[in-house]
Amino acid sequence: MALNNIELNSLLLIDLYRNSLFEINEVKKNVVADQSKIEKNDALTKEWKFLGEFKKNILLVVRYNDVTHLPDESLNFLTSILIACKLSLADVAILNISNQPSALYKDVQKKFRGVATVLFGITPQEFEMPLSFPEFQVQPFDNCTFLYVPVLEKLESDKILKSKLWVCLRRMFSLS
Repeated sequence: MALNNIELNSLLLIDLYRNSLFEINEVKKNVVADQSKIEKNDALTKEWKFLGEFKKNILLVVRYNDVTHLPDESLNFLTSILIACKLSLADVAILNISNQPSALYKDVQKKFRGVATVLFGITPQEFEMPLSFPEFQVQPFDNCTFLYVPVLEKLESDKILKSKLWVCLRRMFSLS
């Protein structure tokens, strides 16, 4: 009999591995728990696609299902807002949460530690933030300043909403 062909009966195996054997049901539970941890960490390691260079750590969060970043008309309007704030696309990151590994506040904040975040048409509840605040309220939280405003198309077509946005942006970015 060769060493590679030794057959052990179950009683002998139990005696040999008394302290290191365990039930398969426990293994399945642990494997499922480990898999969910891996999937959660995957959201942070997958590629995040954004427009801009994020040089001034300003995050602009939008949601458009049919485009990579945002429609051209909305981008033009957003660019004019940035110019009024003495900023450019190089200073910000425009993140379309419809096309990201995660659309949750915690995951986005781990990836982008911004000093300012503007949510365009995405409520703090939808973003799963641990706090709630109304539209057009500049809200400091977790070493970042947040602002929740309507979608760009609505802002562009309404003068009153535009003026409310401008008041908030002046406050956020200390503009005169």
